[in-house]
Amino acid sequence: MLPATARPIAFILTRDRAALLPFYRDVLGLAVTGADDYGTVLDARGLELRLTTVADHVASPHPVLSWSVPDLRATVAALVARGLTFLIYEGFGQDADGIWTSPDGTVKVAWFADPEGNVLGLSEG
Repeated sequence: MLPATARPIAFILTRDRAALLPFYRDVLGLAVTGADDYGTVLDARGLELRLTTVADHVASPHPVLSWSVPDLRATVAALVARGLTFLIYEGFGQDADGIWTSPDGTVKVAWFADPEGNVLGLSEG
């Protein structure tokens, strides 16, 4: 069993940490809290996120990290204003902003990719 004090740490793999850092720091607005020879540590809104270099990394087409936000449409608009493009998946039924709404209307999700193709998401509901 994990100790009650165990904290989760997430990893985003990258071929070029220095090139990817501005996206997470400047576009997403995550604060850098440390760095060492093995990774750059960011505060992903309470979750420790490590950008870690893996020379031959190839991004997965599936989401690797997502955030729950109180107002998805406002968050999408704010990120689009910072130059982010949201992914549109053929046949998913997303709206023009890239937002998918569950059939019962209770959950909304939007996906985007970092410059290396790591898929990230936002959800509301």
